[in-house]
Amino acid sequence: MRVSTIEKRRRMGPRMSMAACLLAAGLWGAATCAAAPPAKPWKPDHAEYIVPAGPGAALDLAARKLVQMMEQKGLVENMIVSNRPGGNTAIALNVLDQKQGDGNYLMTLTSSLINDQIIGSLNKKYTDYTPIANLLDENVAVVVRADSPWHTAMDLVNALKKNPGQANIAIATSIGNHIHVGIARPLKAAGVDVTKLTIVPFKSSADSMTALLGGHVNIVAATTPNLLAPMQTGKIRVLAIAAPERLQGPLSGIPTWKEQGVNVVSVSSQGVIGPKGMTPEQVAFWDHAIRTVTSTPEWQAFLAHNQWRSHYLDAAGEAAYLDEQFAATRSVLTDLGLAKK
Repeated sequence: MRVSTIEKRRRMGPRMSMAACLLAAGLWGAATCAAAPPAKPWKPDHAEYIVPAGPGAALDLAARKLVQMMEQKGLVENMIVSNRPGGNTAIALNVLDQKQGDGNYLMTLTSSLINDQIIGSLNKKYTDYTPIANLLDENVAVVVRADSPWHTAMDLVNALKKNPGQANIAIATSIGNHIHVGIARPLKAAGVDVTKLTIVPFKSSADSMTALLGGHVNIVAATTPNLLAPMQTGKIRVLAIAAPERLQGPLSGIPTWKEQGVNVVSVSSQGVIGPKGMTPEQVAFWDHAIRTVTSTPEWQAFLAHNQWRSHYLDAAGEAAYLDEQFAATRSVLTDLGLAKK
């Protein structure tokens, strides 16, 4: 039986390919006829986590815990935590701007990036960076010294109605950020002219609290982790927390604004972003690492200790959430007269 030319070529194909491969191996020496090994999955080789606040602040606390747990679980090695406060987060963001497409760099994302974009104090947009995850929600508290004449939130409201600028109010880290909004919203709802408040920004809430205890400011607006240590000394009084209901543990005795007749809840979030242009593989690596850590009982206990609420979102969920927060925050800052027209 005769075999067609096409059939002969088909049967010879594998032998011819092997012969060609062997010839190439003989010519080049280093060549191989075996299939190339699959590429290794991407992982960071010099990871750095950037915190847009000073050491000891709530942002620093959460970042260092996250990095510590990722290292303990063998997800990353020798990840550096770098504090870059100042410039309305611009100093920290400048690092990401110089590392486009480099998945080794992460940064804590706070609502301040959205706030600063809206008020025009920062020439950067949240959409200029790669969303990685959302970690947690937090609430802002209003704090005075234990010897303050203001014993309740309404004592403070009544005083500021008469003279909005009489007290220095410390916040971290910039005018118009989520902490500023966290105290301004309830005061505005209670009838205070918040455009006349005296707001003093500090590099961190830890610095704000130090200034309060030293008598340099009259009021501090800060997130809950910053309250616990000074509360134990009896040197401060917490007037209100902008939470939907009372918190648990050591803050269970602190009334909300709603309980005191001001129907305001103010929530901000801590998330994670990376430089623009990160690859899907890089995002997937960090999603796996962060999701692994935040699903552990140890992380949940850490959040409970600091009076934070767990709110994990992956990259896609975080992107959608940021869009929602942008719209809501623009509305609030417009009401406060801070939004850039």
